Amino acid sequence: MSALLRVENLHKRFGALVVTDGVSLDVMPGRIHAVIGPNGAGKTTLIHQIFGTLAPDAGVIRLDGRDITRLAPHRRAQAGLARSFQITSVLPEFSALENVALAVQARAGSSFRFFRAARGQAGLNAPAMAVLERVGLRARAGMVAGSLSHGEKRQLELAMALAAKPRVMLLDEPLAGAGPEETARLVTLLGSLRDACAIVLVEHDMDAVFQLADEITVLAQGRVIAHGTPGAIREDAAVRTAYLGEDF
Repeated sequence: MSALLRVENLHKRFGALVVTDGVSLDVMPGRIHAVIGPNGAGKTTLIHQIFGTLAPDAGVIRLDGRDITRLAPHRRAQAGLARSFQITSVLPEFSALENVALAVQARAGSSFRFFRAARGQAGLNAPAMAVLERVGLRARAGMVAGSLSHGEKRQLELAMALAAKPRVMLLDEPLAGAGPEETARLVTLLGSLRDACAIVLVEHDMDAVFQLADEITVLAQGRVIAHGTPGAIREDAAVRTAYLGEDF
């Protein structure tokens, strides 16, 4: 089985600071590939480079064999990449349904007409409602997004990403700020999405990472120090020293 997303020898520096130092990884179809490491390891910078919001100095990024290294973010989205952010990016004054309908509209190639109500447009609302049901928010469809709980906003963000029908989702700390019950619900949801797309998961909640990940890449100071199954990473001495600790 060939990699769906392949990152080859990626480099990025800001002046004397090297933030990505020869990073390579393969993301396989139907898998959750976690990227972990201490603060400052370069995880979010890697996500920015994969999605195109930050250009690498060297290296190649391929999506299903296609070189996307120099494509603009919207072109990568059209090719099948979607992402979420560390801070929720929903439109708080719009309903949950309208947020997802706008994402459906964007996928169809229309411009974001934020001040034109999405309600009543069956071509947008029907697929948007289906995605809301997939993430467990059908009953919240009419609620203003700003009134949703933090965990529900994270679910809505996932729905907006799924509305683009991505081949690969890049998730940057999707569990950040979630309480125990919300985390459990989000972990179950993320685990259920393997049949929809491959996932690159950056996350600091190690219990969730080891529950979800099929493969793990560990970064430290911008370099890959380990890659393997969760069991292999758990036992890796270098990873324990750099990040997990002896008691993990």
